[in-house]
Amino acid sequence: MKPFILFGSSIMIIVILISAVAFINKKNEIPENHLEVVLRDIGHQLLLSAKDSSSRVLPVKKLNENTYQISFQNNFSFISDTLINIVEREFKKNALAKDYVVNLRNCKQKETVFAFEINDKTGNVTPCRGRTLEVGCYVIEIDLLKTNKFNFFWLTLLIIPLGFAGFYVKDKFRKKEEAASIIDNNDYIQLGKFRFYAANNVLTIENNSIKLSENETKALKIFAENINQVVEREKLMKEIWEDKGIVVISRNVDVLVSKLRKKLSDDNSIKFINVHGRGYKFIIE
Repeated sequence: MKPFILFGSSIMIIVILISAVAFINKKNEIPENHLEVVLRDIGHQLLLSAKDSSSRVLPVKKLNENTYQISFQNNFSFISDTLINIVEREFKKNALAKDYVVNLRNCKQKETVFAFEINDKTGNVTPCRGRTLEVGCYVIEIDLLKTNKFNFFWLTLLIIPLGFAGFYVKDKFRKKEEAASIIDNNDYIQLGKFRFYAANNVLTIENNSIKLSENETKALKIFAENINQVVEREKLMKEIWEDKGIVVISRNVDVLVSKLRKKLSDDNSIKFINVHGRGYKFIIE
């Protein structure tokens, strides 16, 4: 009966944590009307920086759950740094999202002419600083990247014993079975000292197993099929994200390759070479 008691305890901790996270995230949600006021103010300040104090900021549009669009009545010109500084200042002052991506698009072609990302976890990406954008019709799309904020301190005494129960169940009833199934599986790709089990999202080296995320597996499979060849950034972005309808920037590719490089670091013969302006070359010496 002991395993079943421990299993029940694990279920209990999952239910408690999910409920607590849902409650606190709901509490921390930004009111829509407040967010709209801040976004309109960003548009207003951008117009003022362009010495336009008469034209209007059009109503803010909500494109999806986390993406908002600011548009303008008239054409105008501004310096890229101005937009970066205004958005950063207003988001900090109003305690809005810490992580977000801003895309400036032209109205007709809907092409991105300027973009930047503020992200505490992966680092800020603010290219094309100091660029003066010509007079034109622009829309600003701000994608608020979701982060779950949850303080576990008040649940520490409960989490510790139930956490041990969860690990016990996992180790006793799953770990051996999963390891055995992977070892018996001959469907793998040899990458230097590593065996890459794409179907299992796992790398193995000697007696160690390294779990891969779905995106890491997709990326490594693409590289494994193109050893010693340049893999274009556009190919990685398309096959990993865009085919699923997810819009990303090239920084996402850099972060993903950095994670793979770290997980494959036990074999010095494996290298990811950055090919400037194109992508990456996966080399096994």
